[in-house]
Amino acid sequence: MVAVRSRPGGVWQPRLRPGACWRSAVRLLELCYTYGYGVVVRGVPWWGVVSSAAAPGLMVSGWTVAARLQPRSFDPVAQTVSALAAPGAADRWVMTLTFLVVGACDFVTGLALRPAGAPGRLILMAGAVAGMLVAANPEHPGTSFPLPHMICAGAGCAALVAWPAGAWRRGPSVSWGLRPAVAAGAVAVLLALLAWFGAELITGGGQAGLAERIFGAAQALWPLAVVVSCRRAARTGTRLSRMPGLNQPGARPAADAYGLARYARNWCSTVSRQESSPAIWPNRVA
Repeated sequence: MVAVRSRPGGVWQPRLRPGACWRSAVRLLELCYTYGYGVVVRGVPWWGVVSSAAAPGLMVSGWTVAARLQPRSFDPVAQTVSALAAPGAADRWVMTLTFLVVGACDFVTGLALRPAGAPGRLILMAGAVAGMLVAANPEHPGTSFPLPHMICAGAGCAALVAWPAGAWRRGPSVSWGLRPAVAAGAVAVLLALLAWFGAELITGGGQAGLAERIFGAAQALWPLAVVVSCRRAARTGTRLSRMPGLNQPGARPAADAYGLARYARNWCSTVSRQESSPAIWPNRVA
């Protein structure tokens, strides 16, 4: 049996009855992990917020400026942004630099998204690298199938669509942007936009540029939304109401799971050396 109570400082600490075995301490840690209590919600550092916020702004401003620099009429609804970085385009370095900088921002965001699952972070960073390779492999006018460009662009789009599926987490302390249902919805929306873009390219419907820009804006905004949700979850924390005896006035979650384990180890060592009469502990948790 394990009991949990708050000491005068207001920090939740485990209390084991004298003679309790290590399985009681392990059970306490399992409860804290399962219910998200006593474990800090890992936040996103400030530089991750900067990179995630910069990516969509730089992308939209990049293709807007590059389109206005074209001497001849450029139709952003029908023509893709890749045409702005193709050889022969006016000031093609603007769109090329945009691909590189936005890819670097996505890579940094993947590094900073510590609360997200490792597979999703790796996929996001891989998509960022593929986006930077698009700048190194522009499409050439007059080429029907620019294979290197298509491979890099396809890999980047697939990664930017799939990364939420590998980043989701479970538990009440998880930010809303990383919850399974939300991640699945994000993948579905991004996949639908990518399918629209692909259909426009294949059928020549005249809206390939529009579809690409909407998809590009959506995939750039989603990492920002996840970062904002993680920052909010780390700042506010999660208060549990379904675990009896834990929501006492003035109490707050323990520092981290390591602190709980260390305290339990020290207490068990003390109990093993001393024999004391059982005390009555409030707020029992079976």
